[in-house]
Amino acid sequence: MAPEPHDLAGLPGLPTDPDDEFALLHENAAELGLPWREPTVDRVEAELPDGRRIRAIRWGDGEPEVVLVHGGAQNAHTWDSVAYALDRPLLAVDLPGHGRSDRRPDRRYLPDTMAADLAAALPRLAPSARAVVGMSLGGLTSLALTGIAPELVAHLVLVDITPGVTGAKAASVAAFVAGPESFATFEEMLARTVAHHPHRSVTSLRRGVWHNAHRRDDGRWVWRYDRLDGSPVLDPGGLERLWDRLGRHDAPLWLVRGGRSPVVTDDDVRELHRRRPDARIEVIPDAGHSVQGDAPAALAAILAELW
Repeated sequence: MAPEPHDLAGLPGLPTDPDDEFALLHENAAELGLPWREPTVDRVEAELPDGRRIRAIRWGDGEPEVVLVHGGAQNAHTWDSVAYALDRPLLAVDLPGHGRSDRRPDRRYLPDTMAADLAAALPRLAPSARAVVGMSLGGLTSLALTGIAPELVAHLVLVDITPGVTGAKAASVAAFVAGPESFATFEEMLARTVAHHPHRSVTSLRRGVWHNAHRRDDGRWVWRYDRLDGSPVLDPGGLERLWDRLGRHDAPLWLVRGGRSPVVTDDDVRELHRRRPDARIEVIPDAGHSVQGDAPAALAAILAELW
């Protein structure tokens, strides 16, 4: 499924070809301070039993060694800088209802339901990955995957998330996601994103919005993910089950926190260590909740230790 065309008048530097999904990777390289090299990168997909498709971006040659799972209201491109820096075969997934993956008819984007979709897709897309790296809702989904298909999660890396998340801790994230349903222009959408992420470069944010937005037939711009408008994506009972799964899964576990993020607290880390004393904790001081966007080089340096 090709992305919808963009009206890019007045937005220099963005591709005019909506099919040229990887045309901006040179910006990722420049922001990382790395020399430009043409990466091997393409789109892959897996059909689920009900006919829906999970789509993903495959980096490098050979079987993917790592699976990257984005957070709610994001998509696989959020990992572009991390993937470029790692320069290893890997898979960045579009979760159901996000990016270019099909939506769930029941609109239940819960960790357990999305983990079931990943359990069906990953044996075909990344059957021998040595680690699953999940950020935010993607981290909870990856944790839920350990209870459905533990053989697919040989090593779990949680990025700024634990089952201790609450609505209060994630309030700023939820407030942004629950913002306007549509925008008159791409620039208006970008301006709101810049205001919410003042520490991030406009170039980076513009690229992220371009990957995560499309223009409707009426000319207004909307986000690419399935908007839930108040529907819960978590419940206390589900989070407690995820704590239990974390304690039962005996594969290596890492947690990477954003030093400026309120989503993971010291109390959450203590509870994680109570259940998994062997867990490794890393803190990236200058990162907020979206560690992969705020500090991709630092996150990539940590993930490089998987090898």
